[in-house]
Formats: sequence, C-alpha cells, structure tokens
Amino acid sequence: MKKRSRAIFTFVTAVILAAVTVFTAGFQSSEAYGKTDDEVTGTDTVSVVFTHDMHSHMDTDRVQKKGRIVEIGGFAKLKTAIDNVKAQYPDTFLLDAGDFSMGTPYQTIFSEEASEMKMMGFLGFEATTLGNHEFDYRAAGLASMMNAAAADDSTPAMLIANIDWEATLADEELRDDAQLLKDSFDSYSVKDYMIIEHNGIKAAVFGIIGESAVDYAPESGLLFKDPRETAAEVVEKIKADEDADIIICLSHSGTVENEKDTLEKTEDYLLAEEVPDIDLIISGHTHTVLGEAVKVGNSYIVSCGSYNRNAGHITLKRGDDGRYELASYELIPLDESIAGDSSVDEQLGYYRSLVDEKYFSGYGYSADQVLAYNDIDFPSIEQFGLKQGEEPLGDLIADSYKYAVNEATGETPDVTVVPHGVVRGSFLKGDITVTDAFNVSSLGYGKDGSAGYPLVKVYLTGRELKAVAEVDASISDFMGVARLYCAGLEYSWNPHRLILNRAVDVSFNDGEKTEEIQDDRLYSVVGDLYSCQMLGTVKSKSFGLLKIDPKDENGELIDDFEEHIINDGDGELKAWYALASYIDSFEGDIVPDYYSTTHDRKTKIDSRDISDLLKQPNNVFALVSCVASALVILTVIIVIFVRRRRHRKAAAKDEA
Repeated sequence: MKKRSRAIFTFVTAVILAAVTVFTAGFQSSEAYGKTDDEVTGTDTVSVVFTHDMHSHMDTDRVQKKGRIVEIGGFAKLKTAIDNVKAQYPDTFLLDAGDFSMGTPYQTIFSEEASEMKMMGFLGFEATTLGNHEFDYRAAGLASMMNAAAADDSTPAMLIANIDWEATLADEELRDDAQLLKDSFDSYSVKDYMIIEHNGIKAAVFGIIGESAVDYAPESGLLFKDPRETAAEVVEKIKADEDADIIICLSHSGTVENEKDTLEKTEDYLLAEEVPDIDLIISGHTHTVLGEAVKVGNSYIVSCGSYNRNAGHITLKRGDDGRYELASYELIPLDESIAGDSSVDEQLGYYRSLVDEKYFSGYGYSADQVLAYNDIDFPSIEQFGLKQGEEPLGDLIADSYKYAVNEATGETPDVTVVPHGVVRGSFLKGDITVTDAFNVSSLGYGKDGSAGYPLVKVYLTGRELKAVAEVDASISDFMGVARLYCAGLEYSWNPHRLILNRAVDVSFNDGEKTEEIQDDRLYSVVGDLYSCQMLGTVKSKSFGLLKIDPKDENGELIDDFEEHIINDGDGELKAWYALASYIDSFEGDIVPDYYSTTHDRKTKIDSRDISDLLKQPNNVFALVSCVASALVILTVIIVIFVRRRRHRKAAAKDEA
C-alpha cells in the first residue's frame, strides 16, 4: 500500500508539474573549444541544409490549403530547394536526423532496394542517422537494406553512436539478430561520427537515438547506451582526436511533441545543456517545427517538421571566441511556389513500378487504383487528434478493423483500438486511392517479412478496458500518441476530475445495443501489432496504477504477440489492407455520410458539479483519497502535538 501510495503521489505530481510549467528559454555558458580566427583556414561561415522525419515521402503530397488542393513536399521540390541554397552557399552541408523511411508505399521495397537511402544519395545527402522507424523492419529487414545501400557508393554516411553492441551481443536472446545487424553495419561502415570538410571548414558530425525513440522501437533487437552520456563521450573524443571547427549532432530524440510539453524538459534541450560543446543539434523524432533556432548556451537546436513539408537552412558564423553564432535561419516551404526537379521524378519512376510489381499486386491492387469517392472534410493529418474527443477518421479506421477481421475469420471482435500515433495520413475530398489508404496506416513490418503492421487479436477484461479508456482520458493530453479511437468501446470523460480517474460511463456497444462493461468478462480486442505490444507497457508507464495485461482466449497472459496475428487465408491481415478493403466495400463506391460526424463514442462532460467529480471512483481515486486523508490526519496530529507542547511550556513557565 505504501509503495502504491508513493507511486500515485509521484505520478500525479509529475503530471501536474508538466502541465503547469511555464515555457522559458534557458541559457548556459560553456567553455569555447573552437579555433580562434588566427587558426581558421577558409571561410568562417557554415551553411547547413537539414531534414528529418521524411518517412518515405519522396513523392509530392496532395493537401488542402485555404480551400484548394495543392501539391507540396517530395524529393523533386527538395532538390530544387537544395540547389537554390547551394547557388548562394556552394559548400553547404546536407544532413538528415533519421526516420527517413516508413510512411508511403516506397517503404514496401525498403529492404530489397534501399530506395530512400539511394534517393537521398541522389540528392547529395552526406550523412544521416537511424530513427526508431528504421528499426520497424527488424534486424533482417534493416540489415538487408544496409547491404543493398552499401552497393551504391553515393548513399549518405550512417552515423549512430549509442548502440550498445557489447551488451547486445552478450545477450543470448538478442545475439543472432544483433550479429546480423552488426555485420551489415560493418559492411556499410556505420560510424559513431565522421569529419566532413567543405572549403576548409571541418565539421564533426555524429548521430544518436534518444530514449523516447528507443521506447518506440520495440522490435529493434538492440540495447542502447544513454544518449546524452554517449554524446558527451563522443564530443570529448572529437575534441581530443580531431581538428574540428564545428560539432554537429544528428539527434533522433526530439523537442516539443505537443502543446502540453515544455521545451526545457525535452531530450534535445537537455542534450544541449549537458553537452555544451555541441554547436548544432538537428532534432528529429517529434516532428517539431521550430520557426526559430533555439539557443541553449552556445548551442543551437533546429527542427523543420516532417514529411518533407519544409527543408531547414541555417548559417552559422564564427565568433571571436571560436564558437559559432547564428547568422541566419529559415524554413523553406516545399510548396507550389517551388518547381520540382524532373531528374528526381525520372529516378522515382523506377521505384514506383517496383512497388506495384513486388507489393500491391500481391493484394490484387495497384498504387493508383481508386477505391471510393470521398465528399467528407476529414481533418488534415496535422490537425488530426490535436484535441481530445471522437474523430470521424479514427472511427473509420477502427470500423475497418472490425469489417476486415469478420471478412477474414467470420468473427467480429468486441473492440478495436487505433492509437493516434499509428495514423500517418488523412483523406482529401475526391478519389481515394490504394496509396491514400496505405499512407493512413503505413507503419510497420510483419512477421512475414513484408511491410505493414498486421492486426493482432488479444483479450482484455472489462476492468482493463476501463483502464484503456483512462489512458485516453488522462494520459493522451501529455502523450499525444496515446490518444485512442475505438469501435465497440464507448465512454465519457471529465477533464476536471482527478487524473487517472477521468473516464466514466464506460460501456460496450456490440453494434446493436449498448451495455455496461462487465469487469470480469473477457472481451476480444483487435489492434495493430505495435499498438497491442504497447498496451502491455501501460502498467510500467503508469507506475502500476493502470493495469493492462493482454491475454489469449483462455485468459493466459500473452508473451509473444506475433503468435496472435490474424491471417486472412493468403497471409497476414495488414492494418492498411483492412482500411483499403473496407473503403473498397462501400456501397456506390462513396464514403458513407456516417463518417461526416461523431456518434458519442467519446463524450466530454464539462462539469465541476461535485456529483460529477466524485461518481464512479476507481482504485486510483481510492488511493489518492487514502493518501490525502493520511496527510490531513498527519497534519492534524502535528498541529495538536505542537499546540499541546506549547501549552505545556506555557504552563511550566507560569508555575515557575
């Protein structure tokens, strides 16, 4: 009881502090390590074009902008932007901070063709690092990609410093896959850092993957060292062994993920504070758009957002102390104002044909095939899930899982769950193609060795489904990827209630009627492989306060989620295919008007009425109440003790 009380107090306190911390920029001085002006050879201005979180978005994307559908992003526009910068700064460094893959149909040929790496080489990228999504392909897939990329001598260098090879190779369970990866990394000459020289300026560039990113890579098969400790060690080695002018970190760690975060608590801000000799941190992972470079001491943090919407460009000029100071910073929108480079489209054409030939044909589809017409204003992916509440797009995806599982097995699951973090695209008005459906649910890699997370069937008790609702109601404002969309599970939430006790009126809807959740009943639950794996981490992430233990139909705990992958007869039932086949089934080939609005799957109770604040208390409420009561009692006892002591002293003084 004491441990749980301490846990709830710690957790609640941490969350409250995170929610109320004021956004401020910190400053920290550091001892200059750089060269003086007299020691400098060549120019004293450094130009860097950077990207991160491109997620295989090598083609232009169609988006709605001010009522118009326009084409933005893509490698053709990116090359034009790079060429424009190099026309002014010929010696520009071109760097990427990871998650260059996983997000469009190009990822389906990632392992065999290394299309993303080869196209980055075509554009002139000099170095990149690994993000968490490169590990989605597991050891065999990533190793295969590295070997394919090694055959092309134009691909960028791969830099990552904090893989703990010694510990991983010593782990009996991880050893075989780790050795496969290690061999491919050695073949590619993956390094901790490298020196890139342009016009007399030597840039020491290194890569790290952050703690959050590692948490989001459950299939990596690797162990990692502390990123900031590793960064400090690498920087010291660079200072001791290299004649570097500037130190640049390709960090797949991140800054601000959502409106509840504060910059000072994020990984790359802490990196800049703890390793002050880094001049420039290119910050990936959180898809953050930083309109201004963030200065921490003498270090700068930059981010340009995701999906090739922007390219980042920073110039730094050497100061009198040898450290670099900001000269200019811009985000270059890859919008309709930039013409695409035709040579890029020619290169991409080859890979497009391979996607149809090697992947979509196996599902009876082609990339450009039209599934249905859409006349609904779904939010853009940038606007999707920004606020708590039901989303028609989330409903559509959750419903597609029910449809596809029924088609594949003849049985309809009780509940389907779609976390915000696995939704990677949206639908515009007009024709919905197979590519559009794939892009919405593009993540992952299956046990079968092919792209796309498969759907998995597990069982949860009614009590655990209430915990699922609580994850959405209480945690998702602080961890946006945990925002959930469901079919079969309905609930209300009150933001004014105690955190971890905000979900109420949790019910089960079987499609015909709604009934109260039964705590001890087992309900069948379907989600993608990644999401089901992450359900099992809720207990540890909530200090044991929210307990979710996925089980099989017999109530036995699941050790290997891959054993519960759903098959459709031809192979794994992929999440994207569930969505595509559901849309393909719509009567009249039109998205139903049902998805133009919400249907009380999640209902907000905006009330401070005492009856609404206290109804349906859960175990967390009970624990907090116990802690609060204990504190009150302790306070009363202390007050009584102090008063009595004062009275005794006064009485003794009077007697004297």
